[in-house]
Amino acid sequence: MKSKVRNLQQLPVYKIAYLAIRFFTKERVVNQASALTYSTLLAIVPIMAVIFAIARGFGYNRYIELWFRDAFSSQPQVAEVIIGFVNSYLVHTKSGIFLGVGLIFMLYTVMLLVNHIEIAFNEIWQVKRKRSIFRTVTDYFAMFFLFPIFIVISTGLSLFLATMADSMTDFLLLGSFVRKLIDMSPYILMSLLFIGLYVFMPNTHVKVKNAIIPGILSGIAMQLVQFFYIHSQMWVTGYNAIYGSFAALPMFMLWVQISWTICLFGAELTYTSQNLDYYVYNGRTEDISHRYQLMLSALLMSIVCRRFADGRRGPTAEELRQSSGIPIRVVYDLLYQLQEARLLIEITPDEKGDESRYLPAESLDNLSVGVMVDRLEAQGRWQLNLPVANLLTDEWVRAVVQRNAYLRQARDIRLESLYKGE
Repeated sequence: MKSKVRNLQQLPVYKIAYLAIRFFTKERVVNQASALTYSTLLAIVPIMAVIFAIARGFGYNRYIELWFRDAFSSQPQVAEVIIGFVNSYLVHTKSGIFLGVGLIFMLYTVMLLVNHIEIAFNEIWQVKRKRSIFRTVTDYFAMFFLFPIFIVISTGLSLFLATMADSMTDFLLLGSFVRKLIDMSPYILMSLLFIGLYVFMPNTHVKVKNAIIPGILSGIAMQLVQFFYIHSQMWVTGYNAIYGSFAALPMFMLWVQISWTICLFGAELTYTSQNLDYYVYNGRTEDISHRYQLMLSALLMSIVCRRFADGRRGPTAEELRQSSGIPIRVVYDLLYQLQEARLLIEITPDEKGDESRYLPAESLDNLSVGVMVDRLEAQGRWQLNLPVANLLTDEWVRAVVQRNAYLRQARDIRLESLYKGE
């Protein structure tokens, strides 16, 4: 039996699914889905206001409203309330009432939602560094305006295909193909939306080929959840009888929660698929002993310093993994610690598709084993005011002197000399 399980784990599909489920449950991604559900409730009215405003500019506002009501056909109370809020918001904005405060609140709620999405995706991808202020503003505003345009164009395309299908009743084969294409369009559009989200949202390089299958699976799962959500209302008649119109709110929140869970699990699948070959070690960096972390940090520093001394480009995280054999998850964690200790600097390219490279933070003459150990051990901001005078003894002083002597001796060992080169 064990041999069969071991053979199954050698299969890429099984291994991807196994690791994705393992990390999904281990990292408590469901809690992140709950936080995103709350942010979605705050941002849904401003987002829909922008979608309706852009749709009015294209002349599609009536079709967008029909699409929205159809999406919430199982909960007409929710659709009615949201559309009422959106129309009220647009009327007040058009008349200039509360324009400044309303605009600030709209931008804040949308930015908060997108920021929470980025944090959740970065945690899945083990990315410690957030976007710069400039990239945050440009990327978030690009999504803020492109997403409504995507909804409007997709709705217009569906209407165009529906019109074509009606006009092709005499062409049985072509008309049947167009109608099947219309039936498949929600799955296709939802899959494209997830693929773009998985590639664009993490603040790291994500290969498109690794996001295609997770995006398609997430898109299909979302449509199935939507189908179940609409047709399951006949089972909750008693629930509606107890809570009345208030039942729409918990049902809507449950749907949003499940939707975000599907989205984040797809992100886990994308991450696992891209890093499948590097999962020789599945633990956390915190599980490694402090001594061994120092050894691994010294190895990474030596590779970076040696390449810099040879006049070569700074290595990427993937190149460091290949040269050192350290698992990629551990490489990212150690690189972040070395940056916090002011031993390395990260050179971020302008293009998101390019990977960051790492260089020594100062002259190689100053980077030694002693300096690295001293800085890594000195990291931390919280200090306790202990009664040191009552604790110090002769043996304590002796221990401090010996440690300082050890660090002085280690300063003679330059980090670049630890690695023989490639």
